[in-house]
Amino acid sequence: MAIPFSYSLRNLWMRRLTTILTVSGMAMVVFVFAAVLMLVEGFEKTLVSTGSYDNIMVIRKGTGSEVQSYVYKNDANIIESFPEIATGTDGRKFLAREAVILFNLTKRQSGKPANVIFRGITDESLQIRPQVKITSGRPPRFGTTEIMIGSNLANGFEGCDVDGELRFGKHRWKIVGIFDAGNTGFGSEIWGDVYQVLPAFSRTVFSSLTFKLQDGETFAAVRDRIETDPRMTVTAKREVDYYQEQSESTAKFMRVLGLTITMIFSLGAIIGAMITMYAAVSTRTSEIGTLRALGFQRRHILIAYLMEALLLGFIGGCVGLFLASFLKDLTVTNMLSMQTFSELAFKFILSPAIALKSMLFAMTMGFLGGVLPASRAARMKIVDALRTS
Repeated sequence: MAIPFSYSLRNLWMRRLTTILTVSGMAMVVFVFAAVLMLVEGFEKTLVSTGSYDNIMVIRKGTGSEVQSYVYKNDANIIESFPEIATGTDGRKFLAREAVILFNLTKRQSGKPANVIFRGITDESLQIRPQVKITSGRPPRFGTTEIMIGSNLANGFEGCDVDGELRFGKHRWKIVGIFDAGNTGFGSEIWGDVYQVLPAFSRTVFSSLTFKLQDGETFAAVRDRIETDPRMTVTAKREVDYYQEQSESTAKFMRVLGLTITMIFSLGAIIGAMITMYAAVSTRTSEIGTLRALGFQRRHILIAYLMEALLLGFIGGCVGLFLASFLKDLTVTNMLSMQTFSELAFKFILSPAIALKSMLFAMTMGFLGGVLPASRAARMKIVDALRTS
């Protein structure tokens, strides 16, 4: 015969003040824990969704990102001859020659400069990235110094409005459009004609090549041909894999830092739960003696008090997750990518996996906070408990 679940629930209700205080501490820790996971998830999803499975990126061997990479024009001509590359209705290969430049823009709110990416593109860049949609104005005309701005930049930086002008490199660049790139990193970039970008920054080589395959299953053969060609010193990888790699170092840093802070806070919550449960044991000694006299065994007492602690963790987890759910509509606009040292805008993402991890974390805090007091209650002898009362 086990002690009814209602017994544990009733005791929490009878100690409403201490229950609220303990639950509040746990809820705040769970909120921080879930927020860290949501932040990392949003960052990773934004970068990974930037890439496409059928798009292949070519960058210099040994470089970590497009910013450090350079690809010769002759390399582009060699790769463009590959028959596996998809072709448009006009007979042109879906191969985009691109240059990535970092420069400073001033933030609207703080007035401080921050690094942003200026991507030199070709017409093929737009064709292989259908997620890019013009939301205001029009696309830039190739052969001119017209540019279009990602919506995330337009919202967060000065001078990024349609019909405005930006001055960098050797040119004045006229903004003719704002584009939305969905939940991808492209929305934090500026795009313009690569053949205007290169001379403006005194460059003669591309940063990367991106092409679309007719059949994604031919990737391995194409990659091997590129990487073994003695005329080139470049490497090829799927675009989605490239952006996954880009997210790893920053995501790892955020995860380690955030979870370290959370662990420190969780110690306080565990100690708070432990104090609450020890107080419950000390004030209910006679109850414990009575339960033992009625025939309930030590394990029943242990389970009942552990159940109270787990309930504290469960309620704290639910409250913490509820508070964290409000972050879903929040956009982070000043996260620095450790690969490109440019700012990236993304949203917090609350997934079922994060919710489950948060609840398990909350229940673990409850268990750790209650296991010692529950053990003490279970070890009490009937005679001693009744005599104390």
